[in-house]
Order: sequence, then structure tokens, then C-alpha cells
Amino acid sequence: MDLGVPNAVSLAWLVAPAWPGTTVTFEWTLDYSFQWSQTGTLKPGVVFRAQQIRPADPESLNSNQIQFDYLQNAFTFLPGNAIGTPQLGSLYIRELSGIPANTAMVGIGMSNAGTFAVPAQPNTNLVFTPHPEYWITAGTFTHGEVLDIEQITNEVGVPFDATFAMSAVLDSQNNWTVSSSAAE
Repeated sequence: MDLGVPNAVSLAWLVAPAWPGTTVTFEWTLDYSFQWSQTGTLKPGVVFRAQQIRPADPESLNSNQIQFDYLQNAFTFLPGNAIGTPQLGSLYIRELSGIPANTAMVGIGMSNAGTFAVPAQPNTNLVFTPHPEYWITAGTFTHGEVLDIEQITNEVGVPFDATFAMSAVLDSQNNWTVSSSAAE
């Protein structure tokens, strides 16, 4: 997905354990957020655990931008404007000069769970332009885990076509069938 931010990594967003013959239900809202974590290097297997979450709205110039700083030996989000002229449809994070390089990660989330993150850098402006796409896969993932999307081989897109209930079935051959259905 092209978010407009180079080197953004995908995070395992909604995760639940399941056995054959069981049903798992995922529910969420389209509430965006700004998030940061003082996590090690963002590489596959590392878990991004948000240490601060602030509401964000790409359709509001009052809440589509925030500043990220390091004050008195602690990271924090601060209210404030991004550099330049923010546009509707994007989320802006202005990383201030006090940020120590490669010590924290910043990103965006949906429904209070991280979705994408990048290493924080001083004096950097990030512009995330989300275009939600939903995908499902099976595996041994942890909530917030950095995904190696090149290694995932059994993913399938879940189309959003104004339907609010979908069914995804994984068969014994590791093939998905996705269809519109009423919630069970």
C-alpha cells in the first residue's frame, strides 16, 4: 500500500487465535490515530506496542496533524501544526529536532491499534495518506508485530464494497473464500 511515507512497515492489526472449525469475528471502527512506541529496530517479528495514542482525523484540519518530541528524557505527542499547508485526506506527524534518531517509532493506527509505523527521525515531516485496504491471512502473528509481507503466502484481499459483514473461510488446502454475508 502506498501511504506516501517511505519505509513504512505494516503491523499485524487485528489478531485472534483459531482452531479448525472455529469462527473468529473482527470488529473495528474507522477511527484513525497517531501512535508511537519506544521499540527497537522495526524489522519483521518486532512488536510495536503503542505508548501513546492520540485521535486523528484525515478529514479535519484541526485533528489531522500532530508534533512528536523528546522532552525531559521522554517521548510525547504535542498539539501543533505540520510544516506547510496540510491537506484533507492525509495525516501529518512533525518530528521535532529533539528526537534522538532510531530510538522510537511513529505511525498511524485505526480503531486504537497500530497499522503502519516508521523509525522516528529528528526534523522530519511525515505525511501518511491512508487508503484502507483489508487483507486476511493465517499464521502465528502477535498483535502489533512488524510483518514481512514478502513472506506471507496465503493472504487474500477482503473487498470493501459498502458491505459491513464479510465471511472469510480458510480450507484444508490453505485457500481462502471471501464472500458477503450477514454476521453470524
